[in-house]
Amino acid sequence: MKKWTAFVFALSIALSSVVASAANPKVGGAPMYANKNIVENAVNSKDHTTLVAAVKAAGLVDTLEGAGPFTVFAPTNEAFAKLPQSAVEDLLKPENKAALVKVLTYHVVAGRLTAADLKKMIASGNGKAELKTVAGGTLTASMSGKKLVLTDEKGGTSTITIANVMQSNGVIHVIDSVVMPN
Repeated sequence: MKKWTAFVFALSIALSSVVASAANPKVGGAPMYANKNIVENAVNSKDHTTLVAAVKAAGLVDTLEGAGPFTVFAPTNEAFAKLPQSAVEDLLKPENKAALVKVLTYHVVAGRLTAADLKKMIASGNGKAELKTVAGGTLTASMSGKKLVLTDEKGGTSTITIANVMQSNGVIHVIDSVVMPN
């Protein structure tokens, strides 16, 4: 009986750990807590240090800590590294703040859109869904096999690599390339 009790106890601990990790997925090595806002979680991801620095330089911290809800397509450091180094450095300069704000808000859509929501929109849009960004531009969502793909206004594409990272004020979808407005 003691062995059975010990087994049940160990199993319950293991299952609670699995449930906790599913509810708080890891991004950039850090758990993302659904009860924290977008900025509170993003600052802990080692894969998003460039994005966090850009959000701070653009003065968007207060906005992304706000009530939202927001859907954020969050490029990783590797995504930023695909851009010419001078482009990122130039965007982070104080005199280019307006351009930086435009690029960053192009990665944000008002509302909380999960991957399932995006897939439904794509299905009802005959394979494409147009998403109006906070910057005023359009991102086009589509499927490539089982992967969700975003196409920007310049024809560049980005794949969602980690979907549905729930936040208290929205949802983050990690993407593998920076999307650019016109």
